[in-house]
Amino acid sequence: MSLDTDIAAARMATTAEKLADLKARIDIAREPAGEVGIAKRAKKGINSARGRVESLLDPGSFVEFGSMMRTPGDPKALYGDGVVTGHGRIDGRPVAVFSHDQTVFGGTVGEMFGRKVAAVMRHAHKVGCPVIGINDSGGARIQDAVTSLAWYAEIGRAQEPLSGQVPQISILLGKCAAGAAYQPICTDVVVATESAYMFVTGPDVIEAATGEHVDLDDLGGARTQARNGNVHHVVPDEATAFEWVRRHLSYFPLQCQEQPPIINPGLEPELTDSDRELDRIMPDADNAGYDMHDLLLRMFDDGEFHEMGAITAPNVITGFARVDGRPVGVVANQPLHFAGALTAEASDKASHFVRLCDAFNIPLVLVVDTPGFMPGVEQERIGVIKRGGRFLLSYVEATVPKITVVTRKAYGGGYAVMGSKQLGSDMYFAWPTARIAVMGAEGAVNIVGRAQIAAAGENAAHVRKQLIDFYNATVATPWIAAERGYVDAVIEPSATRLELRKALRLLADKPHTTNPRKHTLLPL
Repeated sequence: MSLDTDIAAARMATTAEKLADLKARIDIAREPAGEVGIAKRAKKGINSARGRVESLLDPGSFVEFGSMMRTPGDPKALYGDGVVTGHGRIDGRPVAVFSHDQTVFGGTVGEMFGRKVAAVMRHAHKVGCPVIGINDSGGARIQDAVTSLAWYAEIGRAQEPLSGQVPQISILLGKCAAGAAYQPICTDVVVATESAYMFVTGPDVIEAATGEHVDLDDLGGARTQARNGNVHHVVPDEATAFEWVRRHLSYFPLQCQEQPPIINPGLEPELTDSDRELDRIMPDADNAGYDMHDLLLRMFDDGEFHEMGAITAPNVITGFARVDGRPVGVVANQPLHFAGALTAEASDKASHFVRLCDAFNIPLVLVVDTPGFMPGVEQERIGVIKRGGRFLLSYVEATVPKITVVTRKAYGGGYAVMGSKQLGSDMYFAWPTARIAVMGAEGAVNIVGRAQIAAAGENAAHVRKQLIDFYNATVATPWIAAERGYVDAVIEPSATRLELRKALRLLADKPHTTNPRKHTLLPL
């Protein structure tokens, strides 16, 4: 509607005319770009910004804020200014939501756009509910100059109080360019469809500035950014993304002062056939690989595991499960990748996950099978010391109940950072297959048995094998750690699920002591 139309509407005298005017404005606000916008979406095969919100939320629960907002003084300004905002419910629980509208200035940020997003964030902080952003934006609105940049900064300031206060989730459904990448990266979890992109500067800008030619997928494709650690989960389409987010929220409280929801407690109080399979699942050979997922699906309720960050650093698994109906966060080594060794990337992944769980009162279960930190010049170059230190401090700082289960190897620095008793594990369990030591037998014998092996001459191979067997039988066992109280109990694998249940019941009211300092200084 133009300014002249607005003036004419203001002169209307009857209630019927005013109601008709309201209806006309509502219709325009629902499709501010009109037929052009509808055709644009049809060509791309995507849903509208409002339709995306309605697909995510419980049917009929969406209440929109600011649908009539637009740039003042501009007769060509469109309602909504490129973003739909409001609140609704997921599984009956309140959430705040915003969704970029690609048909209005490419979903770029203008003043009214910024005001709307900042307002919905402040609403979420005030009422204490999660915030979900559906992102599909070209970034800053060039024609708005510094105003666009200013409102990017205002959005960042409105977002900061939410961090650790309420869950924040970003869903990337299209291009998230330049400044549009910084808001989602500061949320707790980023989910992207295969067709989504995320980058600070696009291929054209990079080529103009540096002469470097780069493909769009290689630069900022969803899987590329997942491998970079910027995207936590990649899905094939929008519907799958919304379903993943709904499931993800089921493990979280609405805000940090609450406890996570309990679902179906008390199921299967006795050993099951699935539990007994754990007694047979561990390979006899120490160097034989197995899929840690096979263990995790049997250690928790309902054979269910909600993984987060699968593409990033697959040598460490992070995700959510339930014990006696209560959510837990799981960090586990994956023997199929680097034998479960910890790397710089894996440390970052685990650090973020531990802090996320601690912020929202979700207990931690660490499942350990690692030879320690990955050696090598490249790992040292990219900061494995510093990044491993962040993982260590993140775990120490966590005040939620912390339980550790060692299934096989717990060597060296890997023993320490993967939930050792000395770092604050509340309950530390080991399977009889556990090997807890400074290092594996082969490496240890090369050092401590060097002289004996050298003196053996032709029998060196035989002597070396004897030393390895002796080390495995007498040093790399769970018994030395148990004798010194570093292991609370050596348990049958089949008992793991029920032992976790008993431990978490015991730790349910674990007190939290606050240190008066402002904050720690992580090695960044």
